Amino acid sequence: MRAGIIVKVTRADRHRLEAIVSDRGAPQKHVWRANIILATAEGCGTAEIMRRSGKSKPVVWRWQARFMAEGVEGLTRDKTRKPGKPPLPTGTVQRVVDLALGPPPGETTHWTGRMLAKAAGVSLRSVQRILEAHQLAPHRIRTFKLSNDPKFAEKLKDIVGLYVDM
Repeated sequence: MRAGIIVKVTRADRHRLEAIVSDRGAPQKHVWRANIILATAEGCGTAEIMRRSGKSKPVVWRWQARFMAEGVEGLTRDKTRKPGKPPLPTGTVQRVVDLALGPPPGETTHWTGRMLAKAAGVSLRSVQRILEAHQLAPHRIRTFKLSNDPKFAEKLKDIVGLYVDM
């Protein structure tokens, strides 16, 4: 245990911790947390507690500190966390959908996920989620693209003429 850290376990706390350990229905995270505190109360050092519990030094220290601050109740609940990233604004989602449904830029034949992500200013994974949610697959859209060749019309007439004459 760290120098200057004293974990005092009362008789009532010890009974509650032992009840957690012996309860077959208790979540395993509560069991190993209780085992850390019980080993600390026995006077085991951090290295011995790490060996017994299979947890790292910061984890042992974290639960010792939590027990000192909040008692057994602190071991049986997890700290609340902020929810994940907020969803994309509807305007951004609509922009990705509009881009995917429109023609691709320049000489490209279809939109790719990376092109959409760059054009909309979002991540590739966000684009993939949006396309999946809207059941879009811009890479599967088949279109005919006219040539930029200035003599394309003449060549087309010649080729079509050959097939018509047959």
